[in-house]
Amino acid sequence: MKTFKIGGVHPHDNKQYSAGKAIQQVPLPKQAIIPLVQHIGAPAKPVVQKGDEVKVGQLIAEPGGFVSAGIHSPVSGKVLKIDEAVDAWGMKMQAIYINVEGDEWEESIDRSDKLVRQCALTSQEIIKKVAAAGIVGLGGACFPTQVKLSVPPGKKAEVLIINGVECEPFLTCDHQLMMEHTDEIIVGITILKKALRVEHAIVGIENNKPDAIEKMRQAAAKTTGIEIMPLKLRYPQGGEKQLIDACTGRQVPSGGLPIDVGAVVDNVATVYAVYQAVQKNKPLISRVMTVTGPSVENPGNYEVRFGTPLNDVLAAAGGIPEDTGKIIGGGPMMGRAMSNTDMCSNKRVSGLLLLPESMSVRQAPQACIRCAKCVQACPMGLEPYLLSKMAAHQMWDELIEHNIMDCIDCGCCMFTCPSYRPLLDYIRMGKGKAGGILRARAAEAKAKAEAEKAKAETAAAKA
Repeated sequence: MKTFKIGGVHPHDNKQYSAGKAIQQVPLPKQAIIPLVQHIGAPAKPVVQKGDEVKVGQLIAEPGGFVSAGIHSPVSGKVLKIDEAVDAWGMKMQAIYINVEGDEWEESIDRSDKLVRQCALTSQEIIKKVAAAGIVGLGGACFPTQVKLSVPPGKKAEVLIINGVECEPFLTCDHQLMMEHTDEIIVGITILKKALRVEHAIVGIENNKPDAIEKMRQAAAKTTGIEIMPLKLRYPQGGEKQLIDACTGRQVPSGGLPIDVGAVVDNVATVYAVYQAVQKNKPLISRVMTVTGPSVENPGNYEVRFGTPLNDVLAAAGGIPEDTGKIIGGGPMMGRAMSNTDMCSNKRVSGLLLLPESMSVRQAPQACIRCAKCVQACPMGLEPYLLSKMAAHQMWDELIEHNIMDCIDCGCCMFTCPSYRPLLDYIRMGKGKAGGILRARAAEAKAKAEAEKAKAETAAAKA
């Protein structure tokens, strides 16, 4: 059975708590707080103001640049204010506050459950509709989907790869989405194939989801050019580069993008959102997320409107257990511990993991024993022990030379370290510093090039 070639680990999947649980709707909040930063790229810009009445699905913030995404109201009511909000990790950002009044939707949205298979739109019309719906990658990165679908000049998409792997322990929302919305996902894949002008799509699903593999195969048999590919259980197979390797054998070069090897990768939740946008005129206003943990009273998969307080989501799952020692946004490998649960859900949050105190305490770090297990586990072929040491000593240029920006934050290095070294903590810090330096250098080079071009044009005009 296929898998990727370099590194990887095998953590226990711990999916038994929420696996097979039907998707439930979390009740509407009394007030929604919608952040203007829910994606990679420039923040969205508000197009509403205090006192405005809004409906569900109405555009309330437009994209702030080419790499950006619009934001639509997940609720109906009156805009209370546009003000700062603190997210679950303590970061301040601008947000739109809406007092919820009823549940009135935009008339153009088809809210029926009727499956719409045929799509007469052209490639460019599909991409425009995806952009207008504010769709971003729901697998974690939140990269604006219309940018990914807009293949740059000189590149060609040859294969569409759909990520149904859900390799992160504890999370089951994508699995359940494939079980409950199989046909919609298959139609969404055909729409994305048309947008990219490719003939072949591969849906990668790890073999711990045999029911999803079988159901997706039955649905895919009704169309052409869609292959359902079971994959060997291995973390982090959901990473774009690892999934491309597993499904096609192609390896994205250091510093490269999937399109460099002719591939475009989308998550199954993103595909479902594309179906809803193109076939139902429904923008991205909610997502399915997993709420789980050994002590959670009602672990499961919940559809949550963006802007709903995380405390409301937790209440729907039975509240916070008394023995909770840590709440993680996402899964245990790539997720991050939350400083509070007062913030509201958004496009980025795929799950809430409540760990008891006994599973929350980190072991005290010890001296590195030079075992190289972190090197063997790294799916990007990096040297985590070295990168963490360089970051600790603020060796920013050396970090760049050793390709720190290739790190995908998977946590394999920390998982496998017998000395409990906080490798990923230091590497994340180093990536932040190195990324800032690279952006500054790029801006400086661009400014220099523009100045030289202007100088040349002036000289030519004088001649």
